Amino acid sequence: MKTHVIFLLLGALLGVAAASVVVPPTLSWYASPGGMPKGAQVQVMVQMPEVIHYATSKLIMSQAIGAGIGAVACFGFSLFLASKRRETSAAV
Repeated sequence: MKTHVIFLLLGALLGVAAASVVVPPTLSWYASPGGMPKGAQVQVMVQMPEVIHYATSKLIMSQAIGAGIGAVACFGFSLFLASKRRETSAAV
């Protein structure tokens, strides 16, 4: 059981790390205007607190989703390894 919990936590950490690497470039790509000629400046007035709230909330939500996916994947992998160990010990 301890091994399964370790794999679960390791998967959650790996999922958070992967989301922290992937999500910021994705957010900047999603928020950039398209179809603008090179060197053209976009004149926009925005509410900076709203922009910061949007970006950080999306990053935190993506990290939570990444943690969940990583935890489930690594927990499944640990169950797979445990079943393989049982098969080899039963065959001996």
